[in-house]
Amino acid sequence: DGSIHDQYRIDYLRRHIEQMKLAVEKDGVDLIGYTPWGCIDLVSAGTGQMDKRYGFIYVDKNDAGKGTLARSKKDSFYWYKM
Repeated sequence: DGSIHDQYRIDYLRRHIEQMKLAVEKDGVDLIGYTPWGCIDLVSAGTGQMDKRYGFIYVDKNDAGKGTLARSKKDSFYWYKM
């Protein structure tokens, strides 16, 4: 169906955000905001790799530069948007 299931990213973000909440509530940390690494898959500046896939939006491109560049929203996109 073309869906991209990245539950591991949702789990990571959920745990991270829960810990930030605890830091604010229990330790009094003055948290201004939170920004994830990136919203879209991008080429690694250090290695030129595409396969690390940090974004909420998948880009159809591989490490060899092949692909249509079509974009698809991952499950984490919909989760983070809430």
